[in-house]
Amino acid sequence: MSSPAPTPLPPSLAEIAEDFSSASNDLKLQLLLEFSDELPGLPERYAGHLDQLERVDECQSPLFLTVEVEDGTSLDDRPVHLFFDAPAEAPTTRGFAGILHEGLDGLTAAEVLAVPDDAPMRFGLAEAVSPLRMRGMVAMLARIKRQVRAKTAA
Repeated sequence: MSSPAPTPLPPSLAEIAEDFSSASNDLKLQLLLEFSDELPGLPERYAGHLDQLERVDECQSPLFLTVEVEDGTSLDDRPVHLFFDAPAEAPTTRGFAGILHEGLDGLTAAEVLAVPDDAPMRFGLAEAVSPLRMRGMVAMLARIKRQVRAKTAA
């Protein structure tokens, strides 16, 4: 009896996972730095207001995030927007946030909630960074999904 196929990633995240999975460890770290550099800053409504964001304590560096979900009639037509704050001195943490931002921002609530919990492990990053750091990325995804559930549960 074969095991079931893993739940697919959304195309935007699957493309990023493919890039990382096919890269050497050195290249994975370089890609992570690129995602760190590309992480957008907070919009003005959140700048200086970290109390409006949720801290992800599992991250080794201070990381804060929040999710906004647009109005719609169902989870299939409610786009999700992600916002992160992480210090420039924390490129790994910022890189994880950048991957999640690039792969999930703009997807619908239904698509975000369907992302498998093991998605961060599909990038092959566990070979290049410590398990403690991977725990931070897994926690970021869990917080994002929890916030989407909370903001769509009306």
